[in-house]
Amino acid sequence: MTVLTTRPAPITPTTRPADYPPVRISLRPPGPQSGLLDGAWWPRSRDLARELPPLADRLDALWGRVTRVAVNPTHWPVVPRRVPVNDRVIKVGWFADEQDPHQLLLLSYRIGRWDLLVIPPETGEAAAERLMAAASDPRIARSGTALMAAESDGRLTVPAAEAGPPGDPQAEAWEAEGGATTAHVGATGGR
Repeated sequence: MTVLTTRPAPITPTTRPADYPPVRISLRPPGPQSGLLDGAWWPRSRDLARELPPLADRLDALWGRVTRVAVNPTHWPVVPRRVPVNDRVIKVGWFADEQDPHQLLLLSYRIGRWDLLVIPPETGEAAAERLMAAASDPRIARSGTALMAAESDGRLTVPAAEAGPPGDPQAEAWEAEGGATTAHVGATGGR
C-alpha cells in the first residue's frame, strides 16, 4: 500500500461539526495498569484528518490534552503531519515498522501514553462490539494485531464481565465510559 503525505494546509482552529456522529470508543475501566491496550476506537472512515479531532476532543476531558499521535500508515491512505483540534494542533507521526498497524498511540503531557485498538470502519457491529470489549478488558493482554487476527479467525472470546452490586461506582464508571454492552457501542463518546 502506498502512503501519501501531503504538505499541510495552513493551520486554522476548528471545531467538530455539530452534525458529526459521536465518537465510538470503549476504554479500560479505572484501576491498576494491565494489558497492552487502553481501549478501542472505531472510526467511521479512514480519513485521519477528519476522524482525529472528535477523538481528541472526547479524550481531552478524560485523559488530558492529547498533544501527539502516532500511527502505522498501513491502514491510513493519507497521514497528515498536523491536525487542527479546536484551539491547538496535534502533531501526527507514523512508524511503519515499529507501530502495530491496528493501534493508535496517543500522548499527553498530563497523563502520558495510551494505546488504542483501531477497529476498521467497515467492521460489522457485532465484531466491533467484541473487539471493543476485548481491548478495554484489563484481563486481556493482546496487541491490536492479535485481537484482529482472533476476531478474523472466529477465536475472539471475551470473559464475562464481573458485575458488582447495584450502584457499584466502578461498574457505573465502566458503563459511563463505554463498557462492553450493545447499547454503548454506537453511543459512547461525544460531548
